[in-house]
This record gives sequence, structure tokens and C-alpha cells, in this order.
Amino acid sequence: MKKIILISFGLFISASSLGDEVSYFVSESTKENNYPFSDAVTVGDIVYLSGVVGEGESGLVVGGIVPEAHQALKNMQETLSNLGLSLDNVFKCLVMIDDIEKWSQFNSVYIQYFNKPYPARSAFGADGLALNASFEMECIAKISNDH
Repeated sequence: MKKIILISFGLFISASSLGDEVSYFVSESTKENNYPFSDAVTVGDIVYLSGVVGEGESGLVVGGIVPEAHQALKNMQETLSNLGLSLDNVFKCLVMIDDIEKWSQFNSVYIQYFNKPYPARSAFGADGLALNASFEMECIAKISNDH
């Protein structure tokens, strides 16, 4: 286990030493809510999006996982748009869901926003998500060469 950590740490140092610029995007909403994170961090041509829940202007949208998923994906689209990107740039997602029995409901929304071939994706059941959300999703995107 220690060997893997050291190797990963070495790769991080190696990538940093190549001069990849790190930039941070913090939305007005994140600033207003005084959240202790950036909406996105760009390192070279990779964009790491923080976890997103279905938060609208007046808090978590009501109605459960389907309306939350729509709102979260719209929020993610807005963050990507601020960076000149779209969901088409996303290549990896991580989904945390409070009730794995709702997986098909989440998927019914997810496929309305992502096109085939879909990004790689991992998921796990989670308890105690931010704002008592039904799910949270974070993604990684790549800035295309023509950007």
C-alpha cells in the first residue's frame, strides 16, 4: 500500500514539475454561500469538477432524485459553459447515491444529458450527502485541442 501511495505521489510531483498551470473557477453562487471549495479546478488540459447536487436558487430542489438529477446536471453544464466546455468534454463521472434502488431513476435522467459513447463511470451508495441530497456527482473533463 505504501508503495502505491509513493508512486502516486511521485506522479503528482512529476506532473506538477512539467509546468501545468493550475486555475480555479468559483461561481458566484459558491462565493455567496461561502462554500469551502472551487466549482472546478483546471490542471493543464484536465478539468476536475467538484461534486454537484440538485441545488437551485432556493436550495435543494424538491421531488427526489429525478428533479435533483436534472438540476445537478444543469448546474454542471453551467460550470462547464463558464469554462468554454460542455458535457461532451466529460470523460469520467463518479456518482454517489443515497439509495441504490433509485439507480434506474438516476440513469433515466443521466442518458438525457450524456451521449454515447458514455463517459466512464463509477458509483457507490452513500449516506449523509450534502444538503440531504439523493445523489451527488463529480466529473472530470478534458479541454479539447480546438478549445
